[in-house]
Amino acid sequence: MSAPIEISPSSLREGRWHEYAVRFALGGAATVFAGLVSSWYGASIGGLFLALPAIFCASATLIEKHEIRRMREAGLDGKRRGQQAAALDAAGAALGALGMLAFAGVFWLLVERSVAGAFASASLAWLAVSVAAWFVRRKARSCRSSPAAERAGPR
Repeated sequence: MSAPIEISPSSLREGRWHEYAVRFALGGAATVFAGLVSSWYGASIGGLFLALPAIFCASATLIEKHEIRRMREAGLDGKRRGQQAAALDAAGAALGALGMLAFAGVFWLLVERSVAGAFASASLAWLAVSVAAWFVRRKARSCRSSPAAERAGPR
């Protein structure tokens, strides 16, 4: 059984100031770029660029580096563990993207009735879809790693 989801602020201490500066700069640059595209081509096109994965790329690289460094401090290579940690972050980003897609769809459908109602409903849709996607992924992983799946062998 997996451990419950928890918040660990201790990971913030693992980063160096310049790593946070890179994240901040890339995130700000992606946001400014999306704003410029939005002003030139309209909000519909600009919104697509707001989802630009610049922040994800920086964070995945930093996560991998932190894991490699942590494992090397323990006397291990750590490259595989770093890749696994970055892959887990990528899976989380994909699940979050599904939630954001639900948010956008619900907001678009309801915004003309009430902005506040659309925002509240879209937020609930984001939460429901993100949590459901996480549970589906967790269930799929546990089915793949079950003893029956191991006995069946590769397909």
